[in-house]
Amino acid sequence: MNSSPNVAPKRPKRQMSKLVLDSSAVLAALHKEPGGDQVLSRLDEATISAVNFAEVVSKLTDTGGDISQILSDLFDLVPDIRPFDADQAVASGLLVSHTRSLGLSLGDRACLNLAKTLGVPALTADQAWAKLNIGVSVELIRGNSS
Repeated sequence: MNSSPNVAPKRPKRQMSKLVLDSSAVLAALHKEPGGDQVLSRLDEATISAVNFAEVVSKLTDTGGDISQILSDLFDLVPDIRPFDADQAVASGLLVSHTRSLGLSLGDRACLNLAKTLGVPALTADQAWAKLNIGVSVELIRGNSS
C-alpha cells in the first residue's frame, strides 16, 4: 500500500500577498483556537512558506485522519505556498544569531525571512516574536503587535 498521498494540483495564486502566515497561525485557525478567526478573515491576502506548510501538514498528520482530505483542505485554505529556495535557506539560516535567545525554529525563521523578503508582516500566535527587532513587522493573533 502506498502511503504517499497525491499532491494537489497547482492552483492560481490569489491577490498580492499582504502578509505571511506562520504555522502557529494556521493551526490556530484550523483548531478554532483564540485568534484563529483573525487568521481566517485574512486568508485572501496571505501566503505561507513551504517550510511552514510542511509543519502544518506534519502536525495534522500526527492527529490522524484521511491525509488526502487534510491536504485538499489545506491547499484550499492556503493556496499561495512559496518555495523555499537556496536564497531563502541562507537568509533564514543567518537569522539564527538574532533569534537564538528566543528559541525560534527554522520554520519560524523561514516565515520571518519570507515576510522580510516580501516587505509584509508575519502573522503568528507565538508571543515571543513580539520581542524581535529584525526589520520585520510581526502581527500577533493573540495580544499586541510589534
